[in-house]
Amino acid sequence: MHSERARQWVHIGSGLFALLLRILAWWQAAALAAFALVFNALALPRVGGRRLYRPVDEARGFPLGILLYPLAVLLLVLLFPSRLDIVAAAWAILAFGDGFATLIGRAASHRTAAAAARTGHLPWNADKTIAGTAAFIICGALGAIAFAWWVSAAVVPRPPLAFTILAPLAAAIAAGFVETIPVRLDDNISVPATAAAVLWIASLMDVAAWQASRHAVLSAVPWGVAVNAATAWFGYRAKTVSRSGALAGFCVGLLIYAGGGAGAWILLFVTFLAASITSRLGLQRKMVLGIAEERGGRRGAGNAIANCGVAAAAAVAAAATPYGGTALLALVASLAAGGSDTVASEIGKAWGRSTFLITSFGRVQAGTPGAMSLEGTAAGMIAAFGLAAVGVAAALIPASATITVVVAATAGAVVESALGATLEAPGILNNDLLNFINTSVAAAVALWLA
Repeated sequence: MHSERARQWVHIGSGLFALLLRILAWWQAAALAAFALVFNALALPRVGGRRLYRPVDEARGFPLGILLYPLAVLLLVLLFPSRLDIVAAAWAILAFGDGFATLIGRAASHRTAAAAARTGHLPWNADKTIAGTAAFIICGALGAIAFAWWVSAAVVPRPPLAFTILAPLAAAIAAGFVETIPVRLDDNISVPATAAAVLWIASLMDVAAWQASRHAVLSAVPWGVAVNAATAWFGYRAKTVSRSGALAGFCVGLLIYAGGGAGAWILLFVTFLAASITSRLGLQRKMVLGIAEERGGRRGAGNAIANCGVAAAAAVAAAATPYGGTALLALVASLAAGGSDTVASEIGKAWGRSTFLITSFGRVQAGTPGAMSLEGTAAGMIAAFGLAAVGVAAALIPASATITVVVAATAGAVVESALGATLEAPGILNNDLLNFINTSVAAAVALWLA
């Protein structure tokens, strides 16, 4: 008989092995994680481990989450061999945050109706409780801070105490909210990936870099508040964004304005304008086919974060790390990817006549997940060139980086289409997560090419 409680306690207990990262070399830690992966795959079912299998694992024939857990740890070690404190913090968030969230969330769901009503479920995901999410953030943050501090003694040079406390806290908050997204993407992927990304960006931050840009950032904040408040209000009145989209857009826009400067915000505005205009092109045909944007084309909070979250993180990195120019390149590439992808999608839906599925190149109807059209692809590449040109005109990137941005945006679109064709229909990924992956891939490819 499956026991979810036992599974979660094993999930939590396995996190205690992260304490060994203080005394292990990175290659020893990687070897142990690889051994755990092989053990879970081959030996665990023979020593009573099938009690940890969920019914879906039995139907599938193998326990996906139980295999992804050590694989995630292995990848963390390989990505951060010199910063095992980051590995320990991300591992702790996965073990304690995710584990206690499930235990406490399930306990809250089994209370009386009155108690359950007081506890409440999240408005965007009825399967997640407020108590469970709070437990994720609190337990994940406490565990991550403790483990990061413990392992930091073996890191040379030792990270500052501010990083050891604040970075795990921010990572736990970000991972906690990602864990509530209503998709079937396994938490053993999304949680450590989110936590590691936040910790990595935080590790790049430098006091000297912040001191050098602090005056400019603080001076930009009042202007950023005024400009983004006005834009959010007009966007809502013009029915281009919902209320949540206006609020999220304000927050994202403020970060981009303060960290990247007015030029970065102009690029953001042009990107949003291009997406809004193309969403309304051919609207009658899209409505007939049932592929028009929801809410009459209004963009919600998820869309704002998915398309601009990477750019906002890059803007923070531009102001708080010594890699300002590189961060601005990532900012331009991510915005160009998000904007050009929306243009390509909307033009393809409106006027696409030769739509094909990227994984098989078979002809499909416009609007099919993962579908691309010649008309939409051409429009997307033109949009990428145009947005890159805006980045050049705004002095965010040199003219020589234009092709880099276009190639990166195209790479992001191809990856998004491939994942959409295979993982969107089963509910493993949704449109917002695909957009976020698109912009992340574009930023990563641009940095790699540079």
